Amino acid sequence: MNNRRFLEISILSAALFLVGCDNQQQTSQPAIESPAVEPVAVTASDSLYRAAGQGTTPGDWDAYGADIGSTKYTPLAQINADNIDNLEITWRRPALDEYYLNINPQQRYSNTWNAAPVVKNGVAYVTNGVGLVEAFDPGTGETIWLQEPPGGAEGLPGAPTRGVAYWSDGDDERIIVQRGTYLYALNADNGELYPDFGIEGRVDLQFMPPEFERYRWGGVPMVVRDIIVLGQSMSDTFDAKEAYRGDVHAFNVRTGEHLWTFHTIPQEGEFGTDTWQDRSWSYTGHAPVWALFSADEDLGMVYMPISSSTNDMYGGHRIGDNLFSQSIVAVDVETGERIWHFQTVHHGLWDYDPPAAPILMDITVDGREIKAVTQLTKQAFAFVFDRETGEPVWEIEERPVPQSTVPGEVTSPTQPFPTKPAPFDRLGATEDNLIDFTPELREEALEIFNQYVTGPVFTPPSVATEDGTKGTIQLPGSQGGADVQGAAFDPDSGYLYIPSITSPFVADILPGDLEETNLAYTKGSRRWIAGPRGLPLFKPPYGRITAIDMNTGEHVWMVANGDGPRDNPAIAHLDLPQLGVPGRPVPLLTGSLLFIGEGFTNLRPGGRIPFDMPVEISTNSGGPWFRAYDKQTGEIVWEIELEAGTTSPPISYMHEGEQYITVAVGDRMHSPEMLAFKLPSGN
Repeated sequence: MNNRRFLEISILSAALFLVGCDNQQQTSQPAIESPAVEPVAVTASDSLYRAAGQGTTPGDWDAYGADIGSTKYTPLAQINADNIDNLEITWRRPALDEYYLNINPQQRYSNTWNAAPVVKNGVAYVTNGVGLVEAFDPGTGETIWLQEPPGGAEGLPGAPTRGVAYWSDGDDERIIVQRGTYLYALNADNGELYPDFGIEGRVDLQFMPPEFERYRWGGVPMVVRDIIVLGQSMSDTFDAKEAYRGDVHAFNVRTGEHLWTFHTIPQEGEFGTDTWQDRSWSYTGHAPVWALFSADEDLGMVYMPISSSTNDMYGGHRIGDNLFSQSIVAVDVETGERIWHFQTVHHGLWDYDPPAAPILMDITVDGREIKAVTQLTKQAFAFVFDRETGEPVWEIEERPVPQSTVPGEVTSPTQPFPTKPAPFDRLGATEDNLIDFTPELREEALEIFNQYVTGPVFTPPSVATEDGTKGTIQLPGSQGGADVQGAAFDPDSGYLYIPSITSPFVADILPGDLEETNLAYTKGSRRWIAGPRGLPLFKPPYGRITAIDMNTGEHVWMVANGDGPRDNPAIAHLDLPQLGVPGRPVPLLTGSLLFIGEGFTNLRPGGRIPFDMPVEISTNSGGPWFRAYDKQTGEIVWEIELEAGTTSPPISYMHEGEQYITVAVGDRMHSPEMLAFKLPSGN
C-alpha cells in the first residue's frame, strides 16, 4: 500500500502502528513516534453512549447532523412513498421571533437561515437569524422560550450559526451555543444562563492576541461526554504571510473551564513542524476547523477536518507539506492529544479544505467489520479510514500531479487519491469535460477554455497577465465537489448519499504590492466562470446526488438534482433531461426516503459572480424545489415548489405520534422561515 503521507499512528488499545513517512523531497526519514496516549477508561455511564454512526435516537433529532457521527439519518418511516403525496405544510416559523423585533424593529438578519434544530423530549431548540437560541413546540412551531440578548437591544445584532448542542446528566439538561466571541450554557427548561458556567454564564473565546482578528465561528459546538469542542472561522483574505492559527479549544460542559488546545499548525517541539521549512510554522496562520466536527463517544475520539493555512493560493513562504492544514485529525477528547491523522492535500494551493464533518459508519468490507470514518472533500474524493487507528480501508495512492510555474512556489510532486470509492463528481478542466450539447457550443466553449491554464485536478493556480492567460480553471472549484452540506449515511443498507456540484473556479494570482503586503503573490479575481451563451462551460450534471455502497466502495446510482439550464434557448430544442443545479443542499435520510432541496438561490450577480454571468450556473445557486428520492434507485417520488430555495438542513422527528419534516427557506426576496411538513391527521 502506497501511503507515504500516512504518518505514524498511536492506537488506544494496542501498540503503535507505524507507517513510513518521507518529506517534500522524498528523502528517507526516520519514523517519528506519535505522542503516547493513555487508554480511555470505561465507566459505568459508557453503556449509555449511543452507538456511533447509527443515526439519531428514534423520534428525536439529537444533533445538527442527526447524531454526533453526522449521519443525517433517522429510522422514522411513517412518511413513505405510499402516502407522501398527502404531505402538507402544517406550520411556519420566522428566522427571528417577534419578541426581538419589538426590541428593535429595524433589526436586520441574514436571509440564509442555515441552522438545524435539535429536538429532545418534545422541545425543539434552534439558533435564530442573529445567533440567539429559540425553543419552540415542534408540533405547532410556537415559541416556548427565548434567549435574552446580552445587554438588551445593544446585544441583539449578531451573526447566525448552524445551531446548538444538547447535553444532559439526569435532571440537568443544557443547551450549548456559541455566539460571537462567547460560549453559553442555557437551561433547557427556560433558557436561563448557568451563573457558575464561565463568568456569569458565558466563556470568553477571544484567545487570539488583539493585533489579530476577532474570534468568530458559524459552526455548532461538539459535546462529547462532558466536554465541549469548538472550531473557528477566519477570513480567507490574506494581506500578509503572518496570521494567527485557527486552534481548536475544549471546555468543561458544567463549569466552562478551558481544558485543552490543539494547535492546528504545530508549534515548537510538536509533531509536524518538520513539514514547514524555514520555521514557517512560527508565523503562518489560519488552518481552522471552520466546518463541523464529528465524534465517537464510546471511543472518546473527536474527528477534526482542518482547513487551509495562509495563503490559500500561494505557498512560497511556507514550503513543505504543511501539517495539519487540509487534514483529518483524530484526537483524544479528554486530552486533545493527536491519535492519528491523514493529510488529504499536501501544501494546499486550491482551497481544497475538507469542508464537512467526517461521517462515522460501521461497514463490512471483504467480510471484515470495520468502525469507519469517511471524509468527503471538495475535490470529490471520499477518504475512508478505520476510525480507531486511521488505517485506510482501501488503498490511497500518491499520484504525480502538475507542478507550479509561479516563481518561488514549490508544489508537492504527488497528491493522495483514494482507489475506492471512485470520485463522485467531474475532475479536471480538460477538453473532454467541455460541454458538447452541439458542435457549435463546443467550439465556443473551447475558445473560452483556451484563454486559461487548464489541466487535470490539482493543476496549480497561475499568474494572470494582460497578454497571457487569465489564470487557472479549477474543477472541482473551491466550493466543491462536496462542501459543508456533507452527505447522509444509512446504517441499515450501508449506502452513502452525497450531494455535489460541478462548478469551475478561476484560480488566478497576482504579484504582491510591496507597499501593501509581504506576500510575493496574492489572490486575483477568484471567480466562477461561465461558458457560451449563458451556459456552463463543462458538462452536466451541475448538481448531482451519488449513492455509494460503503461495504464495497462501488457507486450504486447517480442522478441530477434539479432542472438546471435546460430551457436555455441554445439547447431548449434538444429536450434534455434534468441537468442539475449547483445549490449545495443538505440531505436528510429517513427509514424510507432521501429528502433534499436545491439549496439557496442567488437572485443577482456580484462579488465573485461577474455581472455578465447568469447566476443560475454559479455555485450556491439552487432553486425552490424540495424533493424525496427512492433510496434504492434515485427515482423522484415526490416534489414541491416552495417560495424560495432551501437554506437549512432538513430534519425529521416524531411528535405526539406523528412524523414531521422541517426545512428553512429564504432568499433576497423571501424572508427566511422554517416550514414543517406532516401527513394529515388520520393518514
